Amino acid sequence: MPSPAGRLLPPLFRLLGFRREFASPEAMLRGVQHRLVRPVPYGPPRGLRSVEIEVDVRHETGWPVYRVLPRRHTAPRAAVYVHGGAWVNQIHPLHWRLIAGLAARSGAAITVPIYPLAPVGTAATVVPPIADVIGALVDRYGAGQVAAFGDSAGGQIALSAALLLRDRGVPPLHRTVLVSPALDLTLANPEIDLVEPQDPWLARPGTRAAIELWRGDLPLKDPLVSPLFGDLAGLGPLTVFSGTLDITSPDTRLLVSRARAAGVQVDHHEEAGLIHVHPLLPVPEGRRARRVMASVLDG
Repeated sequence: MPSPAGRLLPPLFRLLGFRREFASPEAMLRGVQHRLVRPVPYGPPRGLRSVEIEVDVRHETGWPVYRVLPRRHTAPRAAVYVHGGAWVNQIHPLHWRLIAGLAARSGAAITVPIYPLAPVGTAATVVPPIADVIGALVDRYGAGQVAAFGDSAGGQIALSAALLLRDRGVPPLHRTVLVSPALDLTLANPEIDLVEPQDPWLARPGTRAAIELWRGDLPLKDPLVSPLFGDLAGLGPLTVFSGTLDITSPDTRLLVSRARAAGVQVDHHEEAGLIHVHPLLPVPEGRRARRVMASVLDG
């Protein structure tokens, strides 16, 4: 059973109207247009664990690429965190707080690429450069010391990038950590029909509008768009978090079963009655998930 705080999340999200933009294509596209005219700030909040971490930014890729570093010692391991937001929303302060906490707890250096959002960025123009960022860390630290993290849309990008690196002949990463990942952008899993009425946040009509912007000219079943259609054999270990009140959860279960069938080690944490990306939220289940993530970076 979810914690008392976890049980409060669905009615709270309904009350706050989190589902409004996902309820229709028109609402989603209005939001996208608004953010194109008035972009949302992406920098880390002021005072973000300033005693424990330091932050820098580089632009060699043409995007802002931040590094969040433990302040008091040299980082022996590295990770890339790819933020979610339905491919059309900017990184959120909750992402930054999670990233800062992981760097402070684990001592790992975490790279945070601020990729261009759809429709400016698409799967074809974003996933390969994300793979390049991860590959550069592999060259520096070694594959066994590098992890890829992503939540929601960022989970799709992170897993697609891991598959692309595997296809390039890069050794398996230490671990790929996926939080409520988007995996099959056809949204055709019939089990979604059972979950969608209970999900207080996500719905297919608006999500499909965002997907159409993100996929660009690629077919929906291209692994750069929908990693569930890729060959999973040869990936490094996966850690996956999901909640049952989330339309991404049916495909998450499919990923877990297919990955294990392909010989991939999977650590799956499914929370009954929890919502989308609950590991980012201030509830006991989220704190438990964040401890697991830090332990992954600890090795």
